[in-house]
Amino acid sequence: MNPGELADKLVLWIRGKVISAGLRGVVVGMSGGVDSSVLAALCKRAFPKDVLGLIMPCYSFEQDLKHAEAVATGFSIPTKTVVLDGVFDALLKVLPDNKKLATSRLAQANLKARLRMLTLYYFANKLNYIVAGSGNKSEYTLGYFTKYGDGGTDILPLGNLLKGQVKELAYFLGIPQEIIDKPPSAGLWPGQTDEGELGLSYEELDRYLAYGEAGDELKGKIESMMAASAHKRQPPEIPDFQA
Repeated sequence: MNPGELADKLVLWIRGKVISAGLRGVVVGMSGGVDSSVLAALCKRAFPKDVLGLIMPCYSFEQDLKHAEAVATGFSIPTKTVVLDGVFDALLKVLPDNKKLATSRLAQANLKARLRMLTLYYFANKLNYIVAGSGNKSEYTLGYFTKYGDGGTDILPLGNLLKGQVKELAYFLGIPQEIIDKPPSAGLWPGQTDEGELGLSYEELDRYLAYGEAGDELKGKIESMMAASAHKRQPPEIPDFQA
């Protein structure tokens, strides 16, 4: 399927999901990355007058904010900016401190993602909109998302697209080149990149997911990550017996 056909099908799919839910439009978080930029552009096509982009900095990098604003301007997407720094700080003050640096850093990063989820649903409830998430197939399969954070959405329009396919769609839609080219990052801490945190490249991951091609070590790593994150892709478990 060429990018034009894919974009049209995704637009119709988004529109159908919103209408079938009895809602009016779409709210999407705009991080300045390629995935959220592609999603925002598709949502704008689906609902030209009923889309809202939320820019939610939480000690975020200035470049990412500028990229999110550039996409919003370029595609005429209405936005609201909600600065979450103060809320984040207030929560850390009342939460127990963890002296283990790595664990603390990850817990704090997940907290940022969950604060954004709360913000998205506040506006969705207020406007009678649906929450669209920007997760792609590559990330979703490995569980590279925060449970009840960026994984807490109503629909995942890019959920069947590999990272490379999202980039192809970005070229077609006219997403700025600097956004397409910058190293994928959740902006969790200085120097953090998706591929560095995962320990493999998106190209390697996409090749395995599409064709099953990978060396034994890489294959084992990917399958181990998939198994460990299986709970993220399932509803909460309940006992399989009756009381």
